[in-house]
Amino acid sequence: MPVRVLLADDHALFRSGLRAVLHTQQDLDCVAEVADGRTAVGEVARLRPDVAVLDVRMPKLDGLAATEEILAAPGNDTKVLVLTTYDSDDYVYRALRAGASGFLLKSLPPEEMISAVRVAARGDALIDPSVTSRLITRFATSIEPPATPPGGARLTSREREVLLLIANARSNAEIAAELNVGEETVKTHVSHVLAKLGLRDRVHAVVYAYRHRLVHP
Repeated sequence: MPVRVLLADDHALFRSGLRAVLHTQQDLDCVAEVADGRTAVGEVARLRPDVAVLDVRMPKLDGLAATEEILAAPGNDTKVLVLTTYDSDDYVYRALRAGASGFLLKSLPPEEMISAVRVAARGDALIDPSVTSRLITRFATSIEPPATPPGGARLTSREREVLLLIANARSNAEIAAELNVGEETVKTHVSHVLAKLGLRDRVHAVVYAYRHRLVHP
């Protein structure tokens, strides 16, 4: 089954361009496009797409508020990618706090936008590289962590190793090679880390590690 995508942006030209890009891929299907955040929330609830791509600045309800409503809805399985023309740390912070699976600039090349939709659909997360380092530094320096990171005591020594490698931007394949285990074993460890720490995805695992001084920027 193709990945079902909903597009929400108040610029019709951008929506049509992104829809055309998605339709070049056999594994992606644009099931709806809307022009405001309030309609986006309603259509996500009705259609339950795999991924919703939301612009930050939209009428009636902005993309960040729409993200919060979508991801707070009971039984929601839709992943959200937030798009913006503005390189703003505050936007990134709020999107991640809401549980978005990605924060990307609209200036991304089409092939990277396609890749981002696929990444979100499979349950991973990503942030535009131009803002990642600043975001991590903000989390690492602006919030004083508790003496014992919440949930950290429940991790096994191997799960802690995996968390630190995730925080150092290692892929599953790289973690598997470094620990001399199979990729499926790494995926299991990653799932256990996220579950034990109550984290949504790998991006939030990175934020957790920096926020609690397990690694340093």
